[in-house]
Amino acid sequence: MGFKCGIVGLPNVGKSTLFNALTETAAAQAANYPFCTIEPNVGEVAVPDPRLDTLAELAKSAVIVPTRLIFVDIAGLVRGASKGEGLGNQFLANIREVDAIAHVVRCFEDTDVSHVEGRIDPIADIETVETELMLADLDSLERRIDGLSKKAKSGDKEAKEALDLIDRALALLRDGKPARLTERKPEEARAFHMLGLLTALPVLYVCNVEEGSAASGNAYSHRVEARAKQEGAAAIVISAKIESEIAVLSRDERKDYLDAVGLSEAGLDRLIRAGYALLDLVTFFTAGPKEARAWTITRGTKAPQAAGVIHSDFERGFIRAETIAYDDYVSCGGEAGARDAGKMRLEGKDYVVHDGDVMHFRFSPQ
Repeated sequence: MGFKCGIVGLPNVGKSTLFNALTETAAAQAANYPFCTIEPNVGEVAVPDPRLDTLAELAKSAVIVPTRLIFVDIAGLVRGASKGEGLGNQFLANIREVDAIAHVVRCFEDTDVSHVEGRIDPIADIETVETELMLADLDSLERRIDGLSKKAKSGDKEAKEALDLIDRALALLRDGKPARLTERKPEEARAFHMLGLLTALPVLYVCNVEEGSAASGNAYSHRVEARAKQEGAAAIVISAKIESEIAVLSRDERKDYLDAVGLSEAGLDRLIRAGYALLDLVTFFTAGPKEARAWTITRGTKAPQAAGVIHSDFERGFIRAETIAYDDYVSCGGEAGARDAGKMRLEGKDYVVHDGDVMHFRFSPQ
């Protein structure tokens, strides 16, 4: 699995149009009125990686299995959603388990597409959605305090630690700041993640612009990019209209279309690359006659834990990892050539997996 991305934004910013295009489905209704998406939509897309095709050709693999990216699209939020306005915050629970939030922001003018607040102001839109997410987090945490306090008084160590984290997060939220700013020690990372806070998730702003601004953005998207830089978030420019048009084209036709509008790659590719960078993810590969497959891990992951992504038995019984750098695998014409050239390395438990490593894990069945 690559990563799971929740799509949020106000109504009529192009969320569902983008979702349809990215997943190449018509699962989400893209209509010009608020709340047209009344059920959360979940779509999976293959993560494009030309290296995988090359490895499959060299290994003569029967099957190619790319890593996958899951998109979760929810109904548009409006001011007061956390208090039940519009469809309320009933859909927010659907994105508490994602790895990152793709916040779609309207950066285009179109009199045929109404704005829920009657004006085009991407920064104000961002603040409206962020406020609703903070209010939802505030409500979620405040409802847990009594139960955790009782456990903490009875000597429950985990409850005490959770309560301490909640107090720190609440102080920020009550001050109008997102929970991601909560100071925490590395050993508290798991407990903090278990709180399921929406404003603790990394944010990728998706600036939806008109077709003519898809290559270089516009004044609206530049403001969003500046804000993202200030926050340490990420931002990309996409024209949902262009993405919806190329979604139905063949690969060759897509390239011709993108060339014609001055784009070197589809928005999905840019979104995925930005998401990987935001979450600090890398890809390693396994390749053989049966299949060539891509696997996604966090940068800094060691070999046994990377093996565990394939199967927990591989991690428990890890012995070593036969490893070939992607460039060496290709330049030597495959695994046999790399081995003969001395480019295959035997790596142990402390080896940190690098992006592009082609690996074969040796393990002892437990």
